[in-house]
Amino acid sequence: MSDVRALLFDAGNTRLKWGYFTGARISKSGSITHEQIHENGFGALTTRLPRNATHATASVVAGTAFATKLSGVIGLHCGLDLRLARCERKAHGVTNSYKQPRRLGVDRWIAMIGAWNEFRSDLCIVDAGTAMTIDVVDRTGQHLGGQIIPGIHMMGASLRRETSDIAPATRRSKIPLDGLDIFGKSTDDAIEYGSLAAACGAIDGAAKRLRSAGMRPKIVLTGGDASRILKQLNSNVIHRPHLVLQGLATTLQSEK
Repeated sequence: MSDVRALLFDAGNTRLKWGYFTGARISKSGSITHEQIHENGFGALTTRLPRNATHATASVVAGTAFATKLSGVIGLHCGLDLRLARCERKAHGVTNSYKQPRRLGVDRWIAMIGAWNEFRSDLCIVDAGTAMTIDVVDRTGQHLGGQIIPGIHMMGASLRRETSDIAPATRRSKIPLDGLDIFGKSTDDAIEYGSLAAACGAIDGAAKRLRSAGMRPKIVLTGGDASRILKQLNSNVIHRPHLVLQGLATTLQSEK
């Protein structure tokens, strides 16, 4: 499918990302939050999509109702049937570790396909979004399992909701620069930096555990909070901001 021209969509819990795949690279990417879609409709999306696409495919974890709406919008404005990605037991070189493969988040599955087909090595794949997921794939493409923890914003929101003396955040803290900057000098900073440290600790801990088991994993980082944690990690990290879109493109390329 070297002549494929595809619209790719990654509908996460917080935002909808898209990109245009021409068989060689992903371009014309963008994103919009679900809140913006709720307030203003899909116009901000449809006005930015190319009209000469031949395919459309999506990874959707935002629910069946949203998937139905997105399918209708793409059909109406682009004249295309939207193909929804599904988790499988084995596909595109990757083997699912779940006994019930469809219970794995489809965004995690597609991200693994994208990362493994690029690197073909031991991988620790981190999606730092609303929730942060960590998935391990070995050099043969076998998924060894994963972890799911609250994302940075969710950790802070949980603290503020469950703790009576912590007020709602009034601003978003800056990313700590180095060394002792990770210790906040206000409650807002302390919550933000603590959540950031917890996320980084989970990633570094996973990498250390894999190395102690004899693996040499590449750590591939994606998700909305990736840029916030990238420079805080002790491990060398590869940043792939469009990893799910990359995985969707891989599934299209491998079709006959």
